[in-house]
Amino acid sequence: MLSRLPKLFLPACLALFLWLDGCAQAATWFVATNGFDTNTGTSNSPFATFTRAQSAAAAGDTVWLRGGTYFLSNTNLTATNAPWVIVNNVTKNNISYVAWPGELPVFDFSNVRPPIANSNRVTAFLVTASGCTFKGFDVVGVQVDVALQHTQSENFRIAGGNFNRFEQLRMHDGMANGWYLTSGASNLVLNCDAYNNRGLDSGSLGNTDGFGCHPSSTSGKGNIIRGCRAWFNSDDGYDCINAFAVVTFDHCWAFWNGYFTNFASSTGDGNGVKGGGYGVSGSSFPTPIPRQVIEFCVAVRNRANGIYANHHLDGQTWINNTSYHNSVNYDMLCSTNNSSSAGDCPGYNHIMKNNLGYKGGTEVKNLGPVNDTNFNYFTLPISIATNDFMTLDESLLTASRRTNGDLPYINFARLTNTSDCINAGTNQGFAFYGTAPDLGAFEFGPTNAPNPTIARVGTNLIFTASGWANRTNYLLASTNLLLAVSQWPFIGTNLSNLSGDCTFTNGISSGSAANFYRIGLP
Repeated sequence: MLSRLPKLFLPACLALFLWLDGCAQAATWFVATNGFDTNTGTSNSPFATFTRAQSAAAAGDTVWLRGGTYFLSNTNLTATNAPWVIVNNVTKNNISYVAWPGELPVFDFSNVRPPIANSNRVTAFLVTASGCTFKGFDVVGVQVDVALQHTQSENFRIAGGNFNRFEQLRMHDGMANGWYLTSGASNLVLNCDAYNNRGLDSGSLGNTDGFGCHPSSTSGKGNIIRGCRAWFNSDDGYDCINAFAVVTFDHCWAFWNGYFTNFASSTGDGNGVKGGGYGVSGSSFPTPIPRQVIEFCVAVRNRANGIYANHHLDGQTWINNTSYHNSVNYDMLCSTNNSSSAGDCPGYNHIMKNNLGYKGGTEVKNLGPVNDTNFNYFTLPISIATNDFMTLDESLLTASRRTNGDLPYINFARLTNTSDCINAGTNQGFAFYGTAPDLGAFEFGPTNAPNPTIARVGTNLIFTASGWANRTNYLLASTNLLLAVSQWPFIGTNLSNLSGDCTFTNGISSGSAANFYRIGLP
C-alpha cells in the first residue's frame, strides 16, 4: 500500500474508441418485494415475480433482484413435470438474474405445498435454459409435503441447461436438494452454500444432498462445482452417482452432513464428497467410465465417509484433499459390476496425490493394491499430530465469505511451519510455494496476500489489512520505491486475528518526507 501514488497518463498517441454498428441495446428489468406484475419492470415500477421478469426479458438482458423476502405460494406454480411441480420455469437463454448490489433477495417457498393429488415434490427453479447467470440470492423453505415414498424436491434443478453460471447463492433451511443437475454441460457452480436441508421422513431424509451433479449423457461434460460449502444436509454434501460424464469438485468444503443441527443422526447416508458409483440396480452405465475429479476439497466430521469413491466401476482422481474427523476419512470402495453388491471390491485405478487426513475413526478403507498412491499422508514416512495444524476449530468453517464471494480465509486445518506435511507432496500442475506442494487442501505460504487500506486520522496513518489469518504481519516503509524490499525498514509488527484482519497505526509529523508502505509476512 502506498501513501503517495504518482499520476499515470496515457500517451497522446493512444486512444480508445467504441464503435456501435446497429447493435441492439441490452435491457434491464427490476423485481422487488413491493412490485406488481402489472408494472412496467423499471426501477420505479418493478415487477413482483421472477417469472414475470423472465417473460419480459430477452437474450442479453439483466434482471435486477432487489433485496427483501419474496413469499411464494401455490398461486406461483407455473408448470407440472410429474411428479414435480415447478415454481420458476427458466426456459429463456442468456439472461442474468442478479441481486442488486448491497442487497439480499430471499425467495421463501415455505408455503408452496401442493396437494398429493397434483404432486408431492417441488422444484423452486427448473433450468432448461442455457447461458444464464443466477447470482447473489437465497432460496429457503422448499418443501416435500406428503412424503409417502422415496421423494425429492430441489432448490435448483438443471435439466438440459448448458453454460449457466450459479454464483453466490445460498440454498438452506428446507427439505430439498440445494443444487441438482440431471442433464446439461459446462455449468459452473461458484461460491455457493447449501446447508440445513433435511428431508421430511425416511424417504426424503436419505435423498437430500447439498449438491448433486448427475449428467445422464456422455455429452454432459464440463460441469464444475467450485468454492462451495455444504453442511448439515441430511444425506450427502456432494453426490455424483450415475454421472455419465466427468464432474469436477474443486476447492469445496463438506462438513457435518448426515446430521441434524443438534448432531443427532439424520439417517441419511452422511458422506462429505461422494465421488461416483452406479448403484446395484443393473441400469446402464457409460463406456468408458468417467474419472471424476475431486481436488482441494475439505471434508470434516461427516457422519459416514469424508471422501468416498462410492462403488465406482473404475478409479477416480483425488488431489490435495483434507479429510478430518469423519467416521472414515478416505473410503476408496469400487465395484466390478453394478448389478449386485457382491461386486464390491477394494478400490482400483485411483490416482491419489498429496492428500491429508487426521483423526478419522478409520483413516483409509477399501484401497486395493492397483492404484497410484505415492505422496499421500498414508504412504509417506511422516506422522500427523494436532500441532501440525494452526487450529482444528470446526466453528470457523461457517465464517462469512469474503466480499467477492470467495471462501473465507480461516486457519482451520492449515499447516504450521514445523509440519512434516510441508513440501511433502508432488507437482500436479498447480501453483505451490517451496520445493514441492504441501499435503492437503491448503498450501502453506502467502496464498492470500493482505488487501490493505490506508486512512489518515489526525496525526496518524491507520493501516488495515485482511488476508493472512493468525500470522505475524510487518509494516515496512521507505522513501525510495526502487529500493529492494529486503532493505525496507520495519516500522510495525502486528498479529492478525483468525479472520485475517490486522491494524497498524503509524504517527506522522508535519514536514516529514513522503513514504511508501508495504504490508507483508516476515
